[in-house]
Amino acid sequence: MKTLHPIAALLYFTALIGFAFVFMHPVSLGISLAGALALMFRLEKGRALRFVLMFLLPLLIVTAIANPLFSHRGVTILAFFPNGNPLTLESILFGVAQATMLVSVVAWFRSFSAVMTSDKLVYLFGKAAPALALLLNMSLRFVPRFTRQMQSVAAAQRGVGCDITQGNVLQRARHGLKILSITVTWALENAVETSTSMRARGYGLPGRTAFAIFRWTRRDTLVLAFVLVCAGVIITGAAFDGLRFAYFPAIEGAWQPLTFALFGVHAGLAAAPLVLAAAPFALAARALLFLKEK
Repeated sequence: MKTLHPIAALLYFTALIGFAFVFMHPVSLGISLAGALALMFRLEKGRALRFVLMFLLPLLIVTAIANPLFSHRGVTILAFFPNGNPLTLESILFGVAQATMLVSVVAWFRSFSAVMTSDKLVYLFGKAAPALALLLNMSLRFVPRFTRQMQSVAAAQRGVGCDITQGNVLQRARHGLKILSITVTWALENAVETSTSMRARGYGLPGRTAFAIFRWTRRDTLVLAFVLVCAGVIITGAAFDGLRFAYFPAIEGAWQPLTFALFGVHAGLAAAPLVLAAAPFALAARALLFLKEK
């Protein structure tokens, strides 16, 4: 996925994130969540597991529980709260659907940030909005650099006994402010150096060109065509109520043959990065089998 052309990758994530936002059919939500988690684990492995356990799982639970506590719509009453408000099946299912939608969107954006690096965003939007592209690139680059510098300063201060874990509460606060002050000073000095370097390299002068390492290949054409066809089929099917689903006042949705066909197309689109990553291994296995037969 990371080797795709930025245009193809951007359109893919735009389609999947848009579908996760728009379609509230439970099967569609399940496909979005499964595809997002699978891609995130494929890209980040151990870091993805920590992100799921520490952020996504609590987010899913809290969001699913919060909706029936505040929303009491629905015709299927299961119980009553002490204040007299009803607990309905529809509000519970809608809370689960909302939680699934939110978690899947966050997971898709997590994969998006891993694939669409700052250089790809600058390549995509540099010509249309060069100032915005530069600002976005520098912002995305600043946060991890600032974090690493603060950790480095904290480690140095720890060596001289000025860490935030040493001393009483007042001393810890002073140590923390000192670490923050050193890091902010470094950031300001680095901003001045960056500005001087950009001016020396001719930034903003007319006729200045930019180098890009991205080249459009036949695989990008196939991926783009696949994304456009699948997205077109899903949008057209949804326009004919193929993915219609309502939670209020009662559970009611589409379960027709068109619906199941759209589920298949959506699943194929969500699983495309995994299939694309597995394709080289399949070709290698076929080549080895062919050599053995010879």
